[in-house]
Amino acid sequence: MVSLNPIRILKNEAEEEKAEIARMSSFIGAIAIGDLVKSTLGPKGMDKILVSSGRNAGQVEVTNDGATILKSIGIDNPAAKILVDMAKVQDDEVGDGTTSVTVLAAELLREAEKLIEQKLHPQTIIAGWRIAVEAARQALSEASFDHEKSLNEASLRADLENIARTTLSSKILSNHKEHFTKLAVDAVLRLKGSGNLKAIQIMKIGGGLLEESFLDEGFLLNKKVGVHQPKRIENANILIANTPMDTDKIKIFGSTIKVDSMAKIAELEVAEKEKMKDKVNKILAHKCNVFINRQLIYNYPEQLFADAGVMAIEHADFDGIERLALVTGGEIVSTFDTPEKVKLGHCKLIEQILVGDESLIRFSGVELGSACTIVIRGATQQVIDEAERSLHDALCVLAATIKEPKVVYGGGASEMLMAEAVSRAASRTAGKEAIAAEAFAVALRRLPSAVADNAGYDSADLIARLRAHHAQGEITMGLEMEKGSVGDMRKLGITESYVVKRQVLLSAAEAAEMILRVDNILKAAPRRRGPDRRPC
Repeated sequence: MVSLNPIRILKNEAEEEKAEIARMSSFIGAIAIGDLVKSTLGPKGMDKILVSSGRNAGQVEVTNDGATILKSIGIDNPAAKILVDMAKVQDDEVGDGTTSVTVLAAELLREAEKLIEQKLHPQTIIAGWRIAVEAARQALSEASFDHEKSLNEASLRADLENIARTTLSSKILSNHKEHFTKLAVDAVLRLKGSGNLKAIQIMKIGGGLLEESFLDEGFLLNKKVGVHQPKRIENANILIANTPMDTDKIKIFGSTIKVDSMAKIAELEVAEKEKMKDKVNKILAHKCNVFINRQLIYNYPEQLFADAGVMAIEHADFDGIERLALVTGGEIVSTFDTPEKVKLGHCKLIEQILVGDESLIRFSGVELGSACTIVIRGATQQVIDEAERSLHDALCVLAATIKEPKVVYGGGASEMLMAEAVSRAASRTAGKEAIAAEAFAVALRRLPSAVADNAGYDSADLIARLRAHHAQGEITMGLEMEKGSVGDMRKLGITESYVVKRQVLLSAAEAAEMILRVDNILKAAPRRRGPDRRPC
């Protein structure tokens, strides 16, 4: 006799969502994430306050950076997690466009939801989207202009400044964008096309105003020189190390030493000091006049370095000595038995300078001539942190543009251009795929619409006007947010990096396609913890 009870193959506490329920769950989660960050889009987007819990309870961050917002919130929905990961990849790859890519993916899924209600199969929608992506990418590539063909340094610098201004317009630095644009472009042009952002250090020092931030043509280290040691050294030979310099004290963990007199303890201490003295002599044998250690340098070795006239800097964090080794051309060492095999770092001058209340060590004339430090000042820690994120985004975009110096117009011009190209491709496509391709064009138009909404303008009117201009072939027209009208982006100098726009298009389409393919969500049963029967 056949049982009519459903057969369950999963564990009791495992969960399964099927077909339409699974798809709806994915759509709702992804669209909610898009709506969360949509209000931060554009030059007049709003900020979010993030309040930490747990170990950093009460810590407050104020930001409109999409990647920072999405990294900071706890998410349970699987589709929403895919969008968060996509935003992180966008941030790692090109540094900007994290909000745009999340919003575009969410809008694609919003349109997909409507198409599925019209009984279109997900695979048909995906086929239409692929036609749309190819048409949009081709239109974007054709509309981009490139200074490599007629390389003109002045034109390239002007384009980089326009891109930096556009990137910073939507950040906290928008009121000081001219000042920070110059800082970012100067720093990136010093790299001479290498794109090695590790050579640019960003240092945050509280106090002062944002416009007091400056670019220093050298490497700054927020540490102090040891007591009674030289504060200024010319033609420095730098030994960079990661080694313990605290063995002038008895430190044998888990051991018991029995002595029958205080003299024996004194003998042990003398032995330890002799051991440390040998180590310092090995370091001095490298003929260095500056010693920088990642770990602490205790009093006795510090005194020995002072007697030898060597500048010793302790507790330089790992990121600090890694970057220092890069810019001075040295190597990080842990043993000192073979001085002839160790590569020392070099710079022309090391001196102490004062920035605000902070005493810093400046390394001038380093071997990696492109190295520099941008010092950010600000009234509060939140302002400084957000300024650093904004500047980091601008530097990443500029570095990507230097590697691939293609530029497109901003202000929604590129999105509208791609949407019109997709609409034309859809009109030439036979079958249901044309409906999906047209839906892709609608999702692209939602990006400039969100920018206009966030500024408090009538988005329906502005997008209709912008669409009319593009239909007549005026592909440089975009949204001028200062006046709330449609303007020529070429005349206004509003440009963006082609690399960022291309990455936004491709990443959003891939993530939305991945989520649309899902027809089943399986959640594993939680692992049960048995009673702990181990002896105390």
